[in-house]
Amino acid sequence: MSKVRFAVIGAGWISQEAFLPAVSQTGNAEVTAIVSGNAGKAAKLAAFHGIPSVYDYSQFDVMAKSGAVDAVYIATPNSSHCEYAVRAARHGLHCLVEKPLATTAADSETMIDAARKAGVFLMTAYRLHNDPATIKSMELVRQGAIGEVRHFSSVFSFQLAAGNHRLQPGHWGGPLQDLGVYCLNAARHVFGTNPLRVSAMSSFGNGDPRFKDVEEGLTVALEFPGSRLAQFYVGFGTDAMDMYQILGTKGSITLWNGYRFEMARRLVVQRNDTTETTNFEKTDNFSGMIAYFADCIREKRPPRADGMEGLCDMQVMLAIEAAAKSGRREDVPPLPDFKSYDASMVRSFPPAVRKLLV
Repeated sequence: MSKVRFAVIGAGWISQEAFLPAVSQTGNAEVTAIVSGNAGKAAKLAAFHGIPSVYDYSQFDVMAKSGAVDAVYIATPNSSHCEYAVRAARHGLHCLVEKPLATTAADSETMIDAARKAGVFLMTAYRLHNDPATIKSMELVRQGAIGEVRHFSSVFSFQLAAGNHRLQPGHWGGPLQDLGVYCLNAARHVFGTNPLRVSAMSSFGNGDPRFKDVEEGLTVALEFPGSRLAQFYVGFGTDAMDMYQILGTKGSITLWNGYRFEMARRLVVQRNDTTETTNFEKTDNFSGMIAYFADCIREKRPPRADGMEGLCDMQVMLAIEAAAKSGRREDVPPLPDFKSYDASMVRSFPPAVRKLLV
């Protein structure tokens, strides 16, 4: 196939702001359908981006059987990821699913099993696995540039407006699911393994009505094999902060703007009295992720950030939730090994600028 044909499932903010603008500059992917519950919004987006077909959610199976789609990008609320991924897989469509993969470990396993039985790829949308600055920081760790890594710390937070769907517990909303998944995934890849135990404390905004149903913020500590530690804070009620730091026996690595997709990144390596700073230009993470997944589909090569990668983060997040409720350290269930990302996965594109927000 010359281009992988995507259907976008869910025409909300992330699809409008990031996915739809990104596709056109990949060169190996295109969008041929939108599935949405808002016909007027979908029609405007389709006209703007030159997308030939628009479907309602009730017409999902009609779309999937149309022969005009090879893969789906699922950007619906977390609670419906499993349903649409399983249905897509049964129609032989590859699935790119936003984080977190699902809302329960059982649903994640169902999605993985459905993709395996159908012989299609299920990829979790970890766009940073294709980001030049992120991969550079991980390569420095593996090369021993700062000695043996002993500690990881991170902050990812911003002010979230009232009414946002990420404040709805019914869709497994909250800062852990929306932001913590980035910090957790980075920590796992820094140490090259999964955590053994976790602890957590949560806050609910000191009477702020935004946080009557989900946390304002969450502080997490994780114990990794080899007596190595990680910690992170994620929140919806502070000024914006977005960074991680890796401490080794011979130096440290700090990545500023470590997670957000619309930001330039700054990598700082410190060894004793020496500081090296690398400024990375803004890179369209969504274009990179889409191009990588399309390459995997065209080359029949399984993606690294597969469903199992998403399940591993799910299992740890569930243990973190339990720890925040119990006030005790919680064990993480045994998890399979994973494949770390490397330079072969880098896909670098300039920021997409042609957008329509409706």
